[in-house]
Amino acid sequence: MKDKTASLTSFMKQRRMGLNDFIQKLSTNSYACKHPEVQSILNLTPPQDPELMNSNPSPPPSPSQQINLGPSSNPSAKPSDFHFLKVIGKGSFGKVLLARHRTDDQFFAVKVLQKKAILKKKEEKHIMSERNVLLKNVKHPFLVGLHYSFQTADKLYFVLDYINGGELFYHLQRERCFLEPRARFYAAEIASALGYLHSLNIVYRDLKPENILLDSQGHIILTDFGLCKENIEPNGTTSTFCGTPEYLAPEVLHKQPYDRTVDWWCLGAVLYEMLYGLPPFYSRNTAEMYDNILNKPLQLKPNISNAARHLLEGLLQKDRTKRLGCTEDFIEIKNHIFFSPINWDELNAKKMTPPFNPNVTGPNDLRHFDPEFTDEPVPSSIGCSPDCVLATASIKEAAEAFEGFSYAPSMDSYL
Repeated sequence: MKDKTASLTSFMKQRRMGLNDFIQKLSTNSYACKHPEVQSILNLTPPQDPELMNSNPSPPPSPSQQINLGPSSNPSAKPSDFHFLKVIGKGSFGKVLLARHRTDDQFFAVKVLQKKAILKKKEEKHIMSERNVLLKNVKHPFLVGLHYSFQTADKLYFVLDYINGGELFYHLQRERCFLEPRARFYAAEIASALGYLHSLNIVYRDLKPENILLDSQGHIILTDFGLCKENIEPNGTTSTFCGTPEYLAPEVLHKQPYDRTVDWWCLGAVLYEMLYGLPPFYSRNTAEMYDNILNKPLQLKPNISNAARHLLEGLLQKDRTKRLGCTEDFIEIKNHIFFSPINWDELNAKKMTPPFNPNVTGPNDLRHFDPEFTDEPVPSSIGCSPDCVLATASIKEAAEAFEGFSYAPSMDSYL
């Protein structure tokens, strides 16, 4: 039992690594590198996608230049407007902090990103894509909302809804798996959010339990839109190698063009994990896991309903042209027999009672956040960077510094 617990703990920790860090570790593993599929993936050196790369790379510009944040920008906002209380999340480019606005005492989750780190990894387009997608999400109940954004000389700040029911990852870690009615409820709310993004021609691409939060009542909130791909028409494809290893669809591993059905594969993987406790093709050996995703038939234990079995077989279909959702997208998922107990209008109106209530006592209740985050001291530089005044670089310099940054359409076009 100790070995099994250690194995699961190791698995949970590994899952928190970014894809780039994962690839770097994989490339130093002599056994894994011998696997032909792994060699093929490593040869891609993600994310070397033409969409993201500059054909004539130049030295990284100074991060102190001003970036046009478009309609979400609030030029009068500044870090000193907030009292930063706790670290509640971490990522490749910065941290997410619980913050209370000093004027009205309202609580927010403030995502603070380091410009220098973004520039170094050439991730400007992903960061701006996240901002654009956040702006389009103002109307959906299961997507985190952006209030506004601002910047200092060296940082970007996204002021987001504060959600404190905990990551789905955190609850799965504690409970190992969920009963089918609870898994169905979460899968339905996730599917509704994905269907809405698809209606805006956005493919999410990074669905995993760490990116799925519960609000204070127990409803799903999808967050972290850094890997979203915009402007994917119903029959459109893209080819960027990105995602999280356990949830990569076969077509992504094969480096083939893929479409919005990649999100339905990920929904299948998350539903499988909710029901069984681990992703469907998981192995501690990364090369073996990739081989499983590509070649191993889906194996389902008999402790789930026939409807759940049928849904998982449809979503985890290795051939994307035969996958559930390939023809009519969300409508096919919505109409599947597994979701027959769901009244979709009531679901989207949040009139269905969640199967689990986080029972938080208020904004200061952090019981559902991982102590790995909340025990970390709040960096003094968060509240007051070396230059808390917006930088004054020219628009031309800003465009050169963050080539590929696009302007988000006016929110009026989504009303």
